[in-house]
Amino acid sequence: MGIDRRDFLRLLAGIGCYTVIGKSTDVWADIRTVGHGDILGVLVDTTFCVGCRTCEKACNQINKDLPRKLPESFEDSSVFEKRRRMTTDSYTVVNSYPGKKNRQQFVKFQCMHCNDPACVSACIVGALTKEDNGAVRYDPWKCIGCRYCMVACPFQVPAYEYSNAFTPQVRKCTFCFELRTSKGEMPACVEACPMEVMTFGKRKELIKIARKRIKRYPDRYVPHIYGEHELGGTSWLYLSSLPFEDIDFPKFGYTSTPGYTEPIQHAIFKNFIPPLTLFAVLGCFMWFLRPQDKKSEPLLREEGQEK
Repeated sequence: MGIDRRDFLRLLAGIGCYTVIGKSTDVWADIRTVGHGDILGVLVDTTFCVGCRTCEKACNQINKDLPRKLPESFEDSSVFEKRRRMTTDSYTVVNSYPGKKNRQQFVKFQCMHCNDPACVSACIVGALTKEDNGAVRYDPWKCIGCRYCMVACPFQVPAYEYSNAFTPQVRKCTFCFELRTSKGEMPACVEACPMEVMTFGKRKELIKIARKRIKRYPDRYVPHIYGEHELGGTSWLYLSSLPFEDIDFPKFGYTSTPGYTEPIQHAIFKNFIPPLTLFAVLGCFMWFLRPQDKKSEPLLREEGQEK
């Protein structure tokens, strides 16, 4: 008995559904749950910042892989005339924004070290990892230069060494992991800040400090701690007197990017058999829908004999 195109498509849909969700109880069992625990973090109170750029200088000095800049270059205030982004030679930058009462509000930017990092989830070779203390680390020896992390990062932090033809790397803030934070010491930028803009400690304690400040000085702060919940939370937290969208902080929901994408990935790739089955079904589908000759071979042979 033959099978028409409609029956084939119905069969294909049934097989596809079983392939993807047929083992739903097993597939969803190991979806990763991020535990914040006692991870470290930094609370940035932007109302204290005066734009001295000492944090930029400290970052440049401690990260030996960055090109050395002259100390006086960090005294150049002309950089505030335009908005800057993190680059391969600058892991952190300070930008200026029009504030209240004709005052400028300065804001420091760097990798946010997300609790559930999209860059880590997107990396196919494990070159990026989330450490227990909160730092998101990069291993250049594992990196293959696919730059998926750059596409995945919601804050557009990672920068790529396009000018390095032979050994290009992805560059971003390291949270001073190797030299300082892995030993319990504060990041270099935090220690160097003369205005005590940044407070280093356990993330959960920093949130308590931020809430107390907002409660004590309601006229000074927007009643929101940026990074407490955004995208599942970040290790770097911010207080501001201006709405965060006015100082270039994207507006996000509470669910992390991997929280949206990983359930789909796990559902399809829980075992290696479902992808193989799916590819086989798609192959059959392509074979069934291939262009057909209007005339069969016997008919062509008969026509040739008549001539």
